[in-house]
Order: sequence, then structure tokens, then C-alpha cells
Amino acid sequence: MKKIITLLLFTSLFAGLVSAQDMSNLQLTDAVTGKTLSLTSQVKGKALVLIFHSLNCPFAKMYEERIIDFKSRFQSQDITFLMVNSEISGKEQSAESLKNHIDNTGLNMSYVMDENQEWVKFFNITKIPEMVILIPGANGPTVVYRGAFDNNAQAATAVTEKYLEKAINQVLRGETPSPNQVRAVGCNVRAF
Repeated sequence: MKKIITLLLFTSLFAGLVSAQDMSNLQLTDAVTGKTLSLTSQVKGKALVLIFHSLNCPFAKMYEERIIDFKSRFQSQDITFLMVNSEISGKEQSAESLKNHIDNTGLNMSYVMDENQEWVKFFNITKIPEMVILIPGANGPTVVYRGAFDNNAQAATAVTEKYLEKAINQVLRGETPSPNQVRAVGCNVRAF
């Protein structure tokens, strides 16, 4: 029995190391600054919230005011935010249009371009918008939540479950988010 537990522990530890190593290779260009950002360098403070987004997705637009409010409440608590555009390159998803969108909406955060969908594939993102929370760890960043922002994309006033907020509050208390995954609802990620 001890051998099985030891083997399981070693396997899970090894899987975490592989994941952290794979994550260290993820780099994208920020449309706002033009600089290349590595994912691991962005996981600082208490947590990084990745927001997978698209200018073409009406669901993503429905969440923008909620994201702005959420960011304003949690960025002072050492939470970092990063938007990820998962669309394959096109005129409406150009660096200039993404930068203009950030400037005109008040989202005020880096917006990286995932034209080859490396980050989408790495995190297995299927919907827009979809959120991922990463926390720093001894062996590199760890994903502690993936999924929906809340339970009502169309009406903020009808929300009864704030999944992302609950997960962030649990992280701030030093707890593991539960649930750690909630199915996101929105536009399908287009892969070409």
C-alpha cells in the first residue's frame, strides 16, 4: 500500500513539474505595449486571472462591464489580470484593434494575441469567455480554477453564482477553489 501511495505521489509531482515546464515556454505579444510576455512572468502576487476573449463574441462583450468591476475590486489585493485573444489573425483581431478596444472600453490590462492558439490548446479552452486562475508555486504556476465567470452571461442582475469571485476569494484566504472547474458558456473557440 505504501508503494502505491508513493508511486501516486511521485506521478502527480512529476505531472506538476512537466506542466510547469511546458508553461514556461508560453509567450505571446501584448497588443497594448507590443512587448512579448511570458506566461510564467505574469503569475505574480497572489494570482493571475487569464480571461480568454474575442472581439467577435457577443458573450465576451456582455461580460466586459463585469470584468472591469471585478478587476477594480481585486487588483489592489495582489491579483494580476491578462486578456488573451484566441482568434486566428484577421483584420478585426489585429494588434491595433485590440489595443483600441482596451483603450475604449476601460478594461485597462494587457491583451495578448494567441494567433496560433498555443494558450487555448494548453489550457483546453473551448468557450469565449473562459477564465483561468493561476497561482505561483514552488514548482511553477499552478492552475487552480478554470471555467465560467458566473452563471448568467446575458443578465448581470440575474446572476446567482459568482464562480470566479468565489474562487478568487478562496485563493485570497489560502484555500483551494471549490469547485475548481465550471463549464463556461459562450462562443465556441474557432480553430482553423
